[in-house]
Amino acid sequence: MPFAFEKLLVYQKAVDFADTVCSLSKNFPRGYYFLVDQINRAALSISANIAEGNGRFTKRDRNNFFTIARGSIQECVPLLELAARQGLIDADKHEELKFELIEIAKMLSGLIARCKNRE
Repeated sequence: MPFAFEKLLVYQKAVDFADTVCSLSKNFPRGYYFLVDQINRAALSISANIAEGNGRFTKRDRNNFFTIARGSIQECVPLLELAARQGLIDADKHEELKFELIEIAKMLSGLIARCKNRE
């Protein structure tokens, strides 16, 4: 039986994003460990905070974790930009990943708004 958050499309997209980033960053050359570590942590943090927020009992706690997830989305933007500037990902992949982040951010904003409206 799945956890409730596993049914959320925003959670599923966030896990897909983290999986894509993890696969891509495996190919980064030596010397970029700092970027591999940071981008993987930020990408994973999105879905992890959605999951943790969904497990909280109070609306305030839930919103706090959803807001942290949204911050992790913002954190991924400059990390992807640096990866593109360093030639670690091509321009098309950079735009694709950025578009995915925008979609996830919109969905997460909707989730936050729904939580606030339920108060």
